[in-house]
Amino acid sequence: MCREFLAQLREHADTMKEKGYQLIAVTTSKGSYLKRFTETFGPYPFPLYGDPSRKAFREMGHVTPAKWKLLGMAAAGVATGKVKNLFPRHPQERKLVLESMKTQDVYIQGGTWIFDEEGHLLFSHIDKTPDDHAEIREIIEVLERKG
Repeated sequence: MCREFLAQLREHADTMKEKGYQLIAVTTSKGSYLKRFTETFGPYPFPLYGDPSRKAFREMGHVTPAKWKLLGMAAAGVATGKVKNLFPRHPQERKLVLESMKTQDVYIQGGTWIFDEEGHLLFSHIDKTPDDHAEIREIIEVLERKG
């Protein structure tokens, strides 16, 4: 799960709620890991749910790129300075991130989905790479158009 994107969502959760939307984050982790994640990086003003079987992720079109490709991208990002915080500095956070790389599916790419109250899809963005998230500005614009 992308810590940076969740942090951005946390910063804008009130704005999304004011627009009448409920924010929910779905990850590929089990509940026991999500509890530890929230204790370490949280709290979050929205619920985190797990999809450890990745059924919803796959049915919505999310993919797991080859590990060598993603590891190469991470190495290139660190080498060029584009990626600055691959591993957190805080020891407890670093420990959890390193563990997740061994025990969780950190390779499947996430996405952003916005549905209206009737379940109609208003917006979707499937991340192609770890740094390819929907722009918060774009998410807010979609909510403002609908609201």
